[in-house]
Amino acid sequence: MAGSLLPLLVRAPLNPSNRLFTNYPSFITSSSSSSSSLNISLKPTFPSSVSKLNLSLYNPSLNRRLKPNYALDSDTPFISNQGSEKIKNSQEFEEWDSLTAKFAGASNLPFLLLQLPQIILNSQNLIAGDYSALSAVPWLGMLTGLLGNVSLLSYFAKKKETEAIVVQTLGVISTYVVIVQLAMAGSMPLPFFIVTSAVVAAGLSLNFMNYFNWLHPGIWLFWEDLTTVGGLSVLPQVMWSTFVPYIPNSILPGSIAFVMAITAVIMARTGRLSEKNVKTIGSLSGWTATLLFMWMPIAQMWTSYLKPENIKGLSAISMLLAMIGNGLMIPRALFIRDLMWFTGSSWASVLHGWGNLVYVILESKPTFFFSSFNSISKEFFLAATLGLYTWIGIGLWKDTKVYGFNSPLRSLKELLFGP
Repeated sequence: MAGSLLPLLVRAPLNPSNRLFTNYPSFITSSSSSSSSLNISLKPTFPSSVSKLNLSLYNPSLNRRLKPNYALDSDTPFISNQGSEKIKNSQEFEEWDSLTAKFAGASNLPFLLLQLPQIILNSQNLIAGDYSALSAVPWLGMLTGLLGNVSLLSYFAKKKETEAIVVQTLGVISTYVVIVQLAMAGSMPLPFFIVTSAVVAAGLSLNFMNYFNWLHPGIWLFWEDLTTVGGLSVLPQVMWSTFVPYIPNSILPGSIAFVMAITAVIMARTGRLSEKNVKTIGSLSGWTATLLFMWMPIAQMWTSYLKPENIKGLSAISMLLAMIGNGLMIPRALFIRDLMWFTGSSWASVLHGWGNLVYVILESKPTFFFSSFNSISKEFFLAATLGLYTWIGIGLWKDTKVYGFNSPLRSLKELLFGP
């Protein structure tokens, strides 16, 4: 799924008393409780609306130990109670916790450079007056990616997952720059550009204020409902519009989805749904954002299929950077058992990055790849392919090892279905 606003490659330990994390449980030391291995017993106190959790030990050296986040509960951080205390407190477990956080932070660099080659290429085409070349970049695909970044920014801002917040912010800014270029070339209709600009400005401002707890909860709740309705409305409409003119041009899919989304949100806020269904509604914005982001490479491939002559308007370097950036986040998403994050990162790395690169190579003339793609050789592409799948394999193996499992399938099972 930009310039780095927060160059954070190393995560600071979680401090529950910090004002930035006021939605975290508070911990009170009790001398009357039985001692742990550190001769410390910590009793969590929670608001009445939060159920009790089994937290027998809080170790600040474990950066942000999270219980599996299966979308419905993904906006509330927890200390993991998975596995034995021996495994969780082992040096290897702590080191992998720290490393995965640093990997996620290191993804800032490729995401910082992700759209840069495309932006430079677009600028060259604009200066040369070759506006048709910019049509190779589908504005619908860029819009879906942008809306996905904005919604995922809200998702991670609520979780206080700093590295992911920076990544999504970079994605929003860099993608918006490309959309500005498309609007200048006339590839994107002006009304859509104006609305998109307003959404980007509001999204960045509100998420920044919410991260630092400067935003009223009621305003944040309204923004969440807005992103839910917007995501559910835009997703089917964008999917439908991608295949126009092969199917009739219609706003019916988006209109139906809009009515359904408004109805669901109103029922959730008026207490007409069960607690489980309210949680489901709350998780929809994150999942629709992930699906919007996942649709981006499909729209790109479809556009390239329809107009193969415009492949020259695409940047292979951007695809490689997308593969690397998203790939760096996969181990962290797996480690904290965040299914939504894992799904989006894996899809973007394999399909949006590597898959689109393969597609462009297959659709290009044999000599075009070597002469026009910034001197990327066949050997480099093969090395990148081997590196990607080796990296994914290492991530699965290491996660299996630090959790004390016998098979990586156990890690994937927990990711999908819980412990």
